[in-house]
Amino acid sequence: MSDPIADMLTRIRNAGKAKHNSVDIPGSKIKTEIAKVLKESGYIRNYKFIADDKQGILRVYLKYTAAQKHTIINIERLSKPSRRTYLNAKSVLPVYNGMGVAIMSTSQGVMTDKAARERNIGGEVLCTVW
Repeated sequence: MSDPIADMLTRIRNAGKAKHNSVDIPGSKIKTEIAKVLKESGYIRNYKFIADDKQGILRVYLKYTAAQKHTIINIERLSKPSRRTYLNAKSVLPVYNGMGVAIMSTSQGVMTDKAARERNIGGEVLCTVW
């Protein structure tokens, strides 16, 4: 697998379309941090890291509206292994007119675009969610 973050996002997207309650993803620290940001932003219900003899499993519990619509309308990977996307603090703009979030990897950890603007730091834009 050349891009594990894209694999994680695709698994979440597909599980949401199939109306699953949860999805299991091969674990890593960066994926756990992305799940933490998704939970804080209100796009997933919860997440849990399950340790095993290998790399572990990240279980993401999906969130739906009262009408059984997935809360994530679109989730896409921006920075790819073949083409990394970096932004400085002044170039970080709101996603979908402020209705969505961009998840960024910065020198101070993984955070949303809003938090990066408040702290006046830039970094790699991992994905956008709305």
